[in-house]
Amino acid sequence: MSDRVERPQSIWGRFLLLPVRTFWAGSERQGQLTKMTTHADRYDPIAVERHWQDVWTHTGIYRTDLANTARPFFNLMMFPYPSAEGLHVGNMYAFTGADIYGRFTAMRGQHVFEPMGFDAFGIHSENFAIKRGIHPRLLTAENVERFRETQLKRSGCRFDWSHEVNTTDPRFYRWTQWIFLQLFEAGLAVRRKAPVNWCPRDQTVLADEQVINGRCERCDTLVVQRDLEQWFLRITAYAERLLANLDHLDWSESVKAAQRAWIGRSTGLEFSMPVDGHANTSIDVFTTRPDTVFSVTYVVLAPEHPLVEQLTTPQQSSKVEGYRAQTRTRSELERQQGAREKTGVFTGAYAVNPANAERIPIWIADYVLASYGTGAIMAVPAHDARDWEFANAFGLPIRQVIVPPDSEPHGAFVGEGMLVDSGPFSGLSSPIAAERISQWFDDRQIGRPTIQYRLRDWLVSRQRYWGPPIPIIYCEQCGVVPVPEDQLPVLLPDVADWMPRGTGSSPLAEVASFVETRCPTCGGPARRETDVSDNFLDSAWYFLRYPSSSFDDRPFDPELTAKCTAASSPWRCTTWATCRSRSRSAASERTVCSPNMAAR
Repeated sequence: MSDRVERPQSIWGRFLLLPVRTFWAGSERQGQLTKMTTHADRYDPIAVERHWQDVWTHTGIYRTDLANTARPFFNLMMFPYPSAEGLHVGNMYAFTGADIYGRFTAMRGQHVFEPMGFDAFGIHSENFAIKRGIHPRLLTAENVERFRETQLKRSGCRFDWSHEVNTTDPRFYRWTQWIFLQLFEAGLAVRRKAPVNWCPRDQTVLADEQVINGRCERCDTLVVQRDLEQWFLRITAYAERLLANLDHLDWSESVKAAQRAWIGRSTGLEFSMPVDGHANTSIDVFTTRPDTVFSVTYVVLAPEHPLVEQLTTPQQSSKVEGYRAQTRTRSELERQQGAREKTGVFTGAYAVNPANAERIPIWIADYVLASYGTGAIMAVPAHDARDWEFANAFGLPIRQVIVPPDSEPHGAFVGEGMLVDSGPFSGLSSPIAAERISQWFDDRQIGRPTIQYRLRDWLVSRQRYWGPPIPIIYCEQCGVVPVPEDQLPVLLPDVADWMPRGTGSSPLAEVASFVETRCPTCGGPARRETDVSDNFLDSAWYFLRYPSSSFDDRPFDPELTAKCTAASSPWRCTTWATCRSRSRSAASERTVCSPNMAAR
């Protein structure tokens, strides 16, 4: 298309240059077009649009020869979910603006690559299939056809359909599974037991982003907490890198501030508090205010903390278990809301503050989260608003150790001042005391300065049918074994009974022909992982697949990807070979290809 210009296909050109197009289009529709262009008062937009869209398809005007073009421009749009009978108006609102910019860029001489595809796996599409009572394989294919043929093509956008991507195509999800295996080999895809968000109606786990005000974003059902074995991607290994790269993004400052808050970098002191009467047992806590350690009057564990059962006394057992059961009905987002009433239960056990050897009670409360920090806090009600509210609610001691420079505090004083009642550190200012106390703990090997992040690992397991199977095999002899790359894709079996069970296991767990297999390492009997991966994993890398959609021997071509993104963004993609070699190197150097992680 290097000798074609965009002008005849511009938005205004459809109307202002219509007579010129009439002669250019060919004689086979001359009579029809003469009629349309002569009788302006009888203009038929449907006929005009259909004609010129046919011309665009016939001439291939919107196809881009990525390998040979000198000035490609990757005009990337988010691909839609085919989880309804038609596109949402919000889709076309976004696509139209992006398409206008693509046409503008083409008029400036660049060869615009504007692909489109379908994020067709996942809860969204499966829930629609459940609602309609139609197998998701059939209904999703039907919806994709409608989206493409009767809506997206009629929209007049300059989509290059020769590079269409559909996440349910084995040619695509083979590479989603391949990416998962690279992360697994690098130690970045891990399986562990953890409290997760569970939607009773959708009967699956949800990521935090899929929980809105304590309810499922799709069905508005109240989300509860469950402890399940799940697969996570260790995105926390990239927390510092993600923070640093925000400085280079051309985003609004408000959005970047929200991202920084989401990652939540905190510097402080981590130390252990021995448990009285329990030899060799201690509670790890983290504080951003080492200058307040002499103010600790109690300890709070998250209800899910692994030490709760061990530390709870028989006299408090029934109260603690009742409270833990109550906590499971609340999502983590709901538990973090500061305005709600503070609740908690005393475990009957006591910890020892290593700063002053004081014996202090151990409580559990739902405002402490197992997934953040150590899952335990040293409570300093004189200098923390949440701790102040909790201490007042339960009549716990409040000890002030920081004096404001100019007035008496009303409530918790969270600012800096002069230390009092803090042993050898009394009389020091907060910043100096914090530094010296951290060093004091470090010198005695009872604590250490550290950095923590609010960001948590990405939960990708789903106990549903409609998704790419996670390519893992379990063998009694060899343990957790990755599916060999030459056996990819692990195909999603076509089964009649695909409805979610609500048992914590995918419907695939009951498909013997899928579950029962042989260990690729020892050849003995083994079983497949029956969870599928979240469709967000598909949509995390589809933009890399678009330029390389014709390749079956690689997920994406590194040179082609670099070429397509060079003119469209400041990011440069690392090569496929580099990704593979780095996946076997030290954790701090591991790299996967995505805009937030690619080498600049």
